This record gives sequence, structure tokens and C-alpha cells, in this order.
Amino acid sequence: MKLAILSRNTKLYSTRRLVEAARERGHSVRVLDPLRCYMRIASDGFEMHYKGREISGYHAVIPRIGASVTRYGSAVLRQFELMETYTPNTSDAILRARDKLRSHQLLAAERIGLPATVFGDNPDDTADLLSMLGPPPHVIKLNEGTQGAGVMLTEKLSASKGVIEALRGLYANFLVQEFVAEAKGADLRCFVVGGRVVAAMKRQAPKGDFRSNLHRGGTAKGVRASAAEQEVAVRAARVLGLGVAGVDLIRSVRGPLVLEVNASPGLEGIEEASGVDVAGEIIEHVAGQLKLGSGRRTATRR
Repeated sequence: MKLAILSRNTKLYSTRRLVEAARERGHSVRVLDPLRCYMRIASDGFEMHYKGREISGYHAVIPRIGASVTRYGSAVLRQFELMETYTPNTSDAILRARDKLRSHQLLAAERIGLPATVFGDNPDDTADLLSMLGPPPHVIKLNEGTQGAGVMLTEKLSASKGVIEALRGLYANFLVQEFVAEAKGADLRCFVVGGRVVAAMKRQAPKGDFRSNLHRGGTAKGVRASAAEQEVAVRAARVLGLGVAGVDLIRSVRGPLVLEVNASPGLEGIEEASGVDVAGEIIEHVAGQLKLGSGRRTATRR
């Protein structure tokens, strides 16, 4: 298999592990910076160049596209798709997952458990918007934030209104959610590859915080997700069209609730906590899809 990995930094743990896992299994692999890829789009075909040379013939591409380059990175990935290159996470699936509002709407439509969420634009509607959610505490999230950035907890109604007013003043897009107290600052990251949970870890927020992200000082340990949690994680990834996903759940009295579905989940935390070769699972899934012939896509002109 001739494999490309879209990543801006070859030294990142996740990128290095994917390269190692591919080479250990005898595959040819190259890391491409998506911002150095450029393309020709015409009715007679699609062409891609990288640093002055044409690139073609890749059987598969694994996207590791950061949030800051989502728009351009997804355009590059779409060009690969149109050139009949298989990817476990399509450009459209990544865009669905990156938009928290859109992904919540899609998941809720499939009756997948979520914290109650509200969204509105006009300042005149703030009081009624919050009444639709219920009393505080409230969790306020930027619509496209990552790694816990742009997530705030407000414990009073006046604080919720103040934060909302400030964010609207910055023309930021955000959601407001119920705070699930029984989770006690913990969540569960289920790593889904090819329709199954291959690893899971429980993350705990540091003292004085409610965000369990490892980038925010949270701690992690490997766990076995319950059958119900695995089912929810797999369904959530499937609804968004992701073959590889990190699905974050919280345990509640209502059952597992999906907080977020990450289309480019990091490998370091999950591999260290679980001891599972997640990078190898991803490579084997991609190679398996190609072997089955289900991974090949026919170029579509739109």
C-alpha cells in the first residue's frame, strides 16, 4: 500500500506512530504538509502538486488535519478523494465533526444521548434561551474549540448571561449546555476504528477544574468501556461518517452521553493509558478496506 499522511509536523507523536506502524507492516508511507499541497481542478480531471512536483498514485490517505487549517486541509483531502484515493475520514465527515452544533444536531436526530444544548443569536433572546436549558451551572463552548480551549463553566445565571454577552461582542459562535454533575469531572474517550472500539481511557479533570482534557492537566487510565458505551461510541462515529474517531462520553444517570466526536484524535494519551497499538489498528483497518475493494472511491464531478 502506498500511503500518505496529511500532517503539518512529522515530529508529532501521532504522525510518527502512524509512520512507524505503516513501515512495520511493509507499506510505503509519506507525510505531506496539507498547506504545501496545491491542486488543479478541471472538467478533464484532477491534479495535485507538492513542493513543485506532481503527486499521484496513492492508495490511501490518513488525514491529521488540525483545527486551524480545517478549511484548506479538507479541500486538499477532497482532491485526494476525487483522485480516487481512499480515506477512512472523508472531508465532509471531518467538517461535520468539527462543527459542534451540526454534529450535535445529527447525533440527536439519531436519538444518541447528549447533554441538553441550546443555541441562539439575538441578545434579546438570551433569557428565554437559558430558560429552555434550565438552571445553572451551564457549560458554554465555542463551536469550533479543541482540547478544552474555549470551554467555560458558569455557576450563576448572571454569569451565564455575562459570558454570552461577551462572546456575542466578539462575534463568536458558541453553544450552551447543561452541566452533568454526576460525571464529577471525568469523561471516557472511546477510540473507534472501523466500527469498533479498539481502546478506551477514563480522563479525570485536575482539582479545581471540570475539563478532563490531557492538554489541560487531566489524568488518564485505561479502562474497558461497557457494551452500552461502546455501542454509543460506534453509532456516533457512524452517524458522522468517520472510520477513525475519538468519541468523548460522560457517564450519567441517563446512560452514556456524547460530549464530542473528534475526527483527528491524538494517539499519545490513548496508547499510553491503554497499552493498545492504536496506530497499528488504524493502518490495518485502512489496508483491510483496500484489500476488500470497498475503500476505492470513484471520482465524482460536481
